[in-house]
Amino acid sequence: MSAKRAKGFAVIISSPSGVGKTTVTKQILKKIKKSKLSISWTTRTPRLKEKNKKDYVFTNKKRFFKNVKNKKFLEYAKVFNNYYGTPKKEIYDNFKKGKIILLDIDWQGSKKVKKIIAENCISIFLLPPSFSTLKQRLVNRHKKDSRLATKRFSYAKRDLKHWKDYDYVIINKKLSTCVESIVKIINYRIFVRDLEIIAGKKIKNILKIK
Repeated sequence: MSAKRAKGFAVIISSPSGVGKTTVTKQILKKIKKSKLSISWTTRTPRLKEKNKKDYVFTNKKRFFKNVKNKKFLEYAKVFNNYYGTPKKEIYDNFKKGKIILLDIDWQGSKKVKKIIAENCISIFLLPPSFSTLKQRLVNRHKKDSRLATKRFSYAKRDLKHWKDYDYVIINKKLSTCVESIVKIINYRIFVRDLEIIAGKKIKNILKIK
């Protein structure tokens, strides 16, 4: 089944570090039926409480680039000196099942994915309420390493410039409001998809030659 005829579709959610992308994504999974998070592969080491094959598929560079060579990734990118890749087979298998696949990826990955599955993809970019709020979140996250916090903020300002590349832009000021807005966008896309499927079946019946 080609991506164009697939019943499912992908929802890309991107944001700079510290905006709350992971938290937002987890909330959406609870609210949207038949939704599933794409588990990315990464060469970075697991953080505290992260589990292999649940949060990420943690691997080494040799195995990662073997998958790159064998074209197993829909996209891959280097972020903060580590590599991340979106598994191709998982995406297409879930499309066939009519699943809504959430992709927690950055702007680099978003550009690549949209080129490949444009007909079955919507993209959402999350913004912080302000620069000062974002900076404070990063400072709080990296209290033990102020240099890392400063570096992450610098990268975040760079990432923010890519908001124009997305279909929708939402400010994550209040978590519940942000999640509700995204759920509405996804439900609308589901509604349109279902209409297209019903219309397609009716057209085939009308044009059927006996």
